[in-house]
Amino acid sequence: MFMDYIEVSLILPILQPTKDEFIKFLVRSFYGMQDNEYLMENDEEAIRLDIKTDDMIVKKQALWAGIKPGMHVADICFGSGKTTAVLYKLVQPNGTVIGVDGSEKAVEYAKKHYGTKGIEFKCKNILKPFDELGTFDLVWVRFVLEYYRAESFEIVKNISKLVKPGGILCLIDLDHNSLNYFGLPQRLERTIFAAMKVIEEKANFDPYAGRKLYSFLYDLDYQDIDVDIASHHRIFGKLKDKDAFNWKKKIEVLSQKIDLKFEEYKEGYRGFIAEFDRFFTDPRRFTYTPIILCKGFKPVR
Repeated sequence: MFMDYIEVSLILPILQPTKDEFIKFLVRSFYGMQDNEYLMENDEEAIRLDIKTDDMIVKKQALWAGIKPGMHVADICFGSGKTTAVLYKLVQPNGTVIGVDGSEKAVEYAKKHYGTKGIEFKCKNILKPFDELGTFDLVWVRFVLEYYRAESFEIVKNISKLVKPGGILCLIDLDHNSLNYFGLPQRLERTIFAAMKVIEEKANFDPYAGRKLYSFLYDLDYQDIDVDIASHHRIFGKLKDKDAFNWKKKIEVLSQKIDLKFEEYKEGYRGFIAEFDRFFTDPRRFTYTPIILCKGFKPVR
């Protein structure tokens, strides 16, 4: 079963909750959906991000973005700090990196696991000015804008102030996030799409953030804009432990962060989870999510 793939030390403290118990747990462990709070905020989020982040992929993306030794780099909404550490290695010798995140828990985790001379972690609200941080040669924004559907362009405008003239702004996000499957039972597909639609409207989540990145840089007059597209999630065959953990957390949010009734399932929430379990652990299953990378140079006035 899906739950069997996840290390007990990493998963929810309630292994077989009823729907009501699970909702109560989420109320305790997740922030509400007001004031633009991060949708996935919870005690295991830094661990989830650590597990799912591939150092070599981050390195490849950063080199595409134009990172070089000696640069002064800002990593916006760094999550666990793992990405910040990869960026730091790429700007050596003589480079520095500042990681900015709105979560105190993320800052504490990053300092503990990735803190070192040359890396600084700060807690800042990305909806507010960054004036005191100065400017940077490269500003890196990866998997951020999808959580701020209504404010995404305003956030990019705010972040753009951190880019020095001639510097690089790199935006990276998913497109059609968690919505590309083959082999789904029809009612499971309908339920997943219905849940995502509610999350868009009620939780400010944007599963189509990636396709908007080019227009953001274009509208801000960035120059020499370039775009790359690749696959992010690409899951087939035997399910890997890290994918089981990552997607279980996603489904928890999809199914319980919102008030969805699971009307097509006689057993309600439990019936939905059981059917998703059967689908996702089946090695015949195929799912993927495109990732879109966009970079540009800030004009020198």
